[in-house]
Amino acid sequence: MNCRVNIDTYRCNSCETCVVICPEVFRMNSALEKAESASDTVACSEALDRAAAMCPEKCIEIEPA
Repeated sequence: MNCRVNIDTYRCNSCETCVVICPEVFRMNSALEKAESASDTVACSEALDRAAAMCPEKCIEIEPA
C-alpha cells in the first residue's frame, strides 16, 4: 500500500528526526532547511508511522494514496 506524506514546513523545526528514523522517505531540503518527502507517494511502513509519531512539532501527516 502507498501513502501520501504531507509536511507542514511552517511548523517544521529542522530537527531531522524524521530523516534519522526513515531516511528512505525523508530528506532535508538544503535551500529551505526543512524536511521533505523524497516522493509524492511512498510505501507505507512502520518506520514512516514512527517518524510521524516522533516528530516534535507534529507537522507530518500521512494519508492513503
